Amino acid sequence: MPSTSTTTHPAPPTKHQLALMIWLAVFPTLTAINLVFGDWLATLHPVLRTFVLATVAVPIVIYGIMPQLHRLRTRLANRTAT
Repeated sequence: MPSTSTTTHPAPPTKHQLALMIWLAVFPTLTAINLVFGDWLATLHPVLRTFVLATVAVPIVIYGIMPQLHRLRTRLANRTAT
């Protein structure tokens, strides 16, 4: 049975919208990680520090924050389309 949902799916984000969404996800995440673990991270070699930051931040951004931003973008797009 086909779905009778009235919610439309907007076009995928433009590269500029996606860049903004990524920045909105990455900057606060890296800031929070640095504030929480900054003293410990400062003791690490820069390459290891970058590895730890990326290992912690990427899953948070990809699985936690970006889906929320995509849902928000969809709600905003649907609101302005009506």
